[in-house]
Amino acid sequence: MHKVRLPHVRPQKDWNRVSLFCTTRHGGVSKPPYDSFNLGMNTEDFPEVVAANRSLLRQSLPSDPFWLKQVHGCHVADADVEPTQNWTQFTCEADASVTSVPGRVLTILTADCLPIVLADHAGTVLGVAHAGWRGLAGGVLEACLESMRLKSPRAEKWRAWIGPGIGPTAFQVGEDVRKAFEGYGADRVGMFVPDPAAKGKWFANLPALARWRLQSLGVDEIEDCGLCTMTDAQRRFFSYRRDQQTGRMATVAWLT
Repeated sequence: MHKVRLPHVRPQKDWNRVSLFCTTRHGGVSKPPYDSFNLGMNTEDFPEVVAANRSLLRQSLPSDPFWLKQVHGCHVADADVEPTQNWTQFTCEADASVTSVPGRVLTILTADCLPIVLADHAGTVLGVAHAGWRGLAGGVLEACLESMRLKSPRAEKWRAWIGPGIGPTAFQVGEDVRKAFEGYGADRVGMFVPDPAAKGKWFANLPALARWRLQSLGVDEIEDCGLCTMTDAQRRFFSYRRDQQTGRMATVAWLT
């Protein structure tokens, strides 16, 4: 296992044949408002500075990360068959990726959306998903797990880790978001709580919605880190909802 030198968050329990962690906003070279470990090339941070941060991240990984151009959709990239890319850039438009090759590093960038890591208990196949409300409602988790099952037909007993994302007391949404989840968790207690101070607004519990979807897909072991990117008292995370102009954290995972 490669030693993580950067400030990070990871599951409480070790995963069989899988390493994973989520970076924080600390430990890099970006200047405000991207201070300091911004890994997002799609921000207005200087590209050479983001590349320097990505180079620091690479030192904690067994191989170059597989970067995605994330569009809040449901397309899943197979990192084992995509063309070789410049490790500082993305070449594939997708919001999830899968691999069955040890040492192939999958990567998701977030700043309020949920990063979700999936694997079978035996550690034969791995997937990561960028689960904002659009992707979650649209089926990105279903698409990711289906791709994993196709890659490893004998895999069973699935597990998932829900990384830092906007929490249930911070994610105020409109009726359009609630309607997007009708039939997919919106009717369950606590998923959408009316905001008493704003008519027609709701507080959406994105981690709970993700957990419910994962359970519905047969994922039997789910760990939610419980960390809110927007309200974290230590301000360890980038939050687009809080700051608008901000950086991105990376959740990285690979089979060992």
